[in-house]
Amino acid sequence: MTMGLKDKKVVRKNRSFVESFKHAFDGLVILCKTERNFRFHLIASLVVVIMSFVLKIDLSQWVWILLAIFMVLIAEVVNTLCESIVNLIVGNKYDEIAKKAKDVAAAGVVIASIFAAIIGLLVYVPIIFGL
Repeated sequence: MTMGLKDKKVVRKNRSFVESFKHAFDGLVILCKTERNFRFHLIASLVVVIMSFVLKIDLSQWVWILLAIFMVLIAEVVNTLCESIVNLIVGNKYDEIAKKAKDVAAAGVVIASIFAAIIGLLVYVPIIFGL
C-alpha cells in the first residue's frame, strides 16, 4: 500500500524486519537529537545503572530498576509521539483540545517518573542505610 505525499515521497509498508528495525533505530536517533527530556532520562538511566552495579543489587532489584527505567523512556516516547501528531494537526495555532492532549501525555511521563523514584527509594535506601 502506498500513499503519495506533497513532496512526492512515497510511503510504503516495510519490506523486511531489517528495514523496520532501521526505521525504529532512526526514531531513536531523532529522539536523542531533538528531545532534551529524552536525553535527560537516558543520562539519568545510565547513572542509575552504574549505581546499581556499584551497590551490587540482586536480580529481583534489577528487574524493578529496569522496569522503572523503561517505563519512563516509553512514556517519553509516547509523549513525543503525541506532541508530534498534535503539532501536525493543529500547526502553530492554539487549540484547547490540543493543549489537553499534550498535557495528558506529559502527565504520563510524570506518573512514570514518580513510579521510578518510588522504585529507586525502595531498592536503594535499604542498601545505602543498611536497613
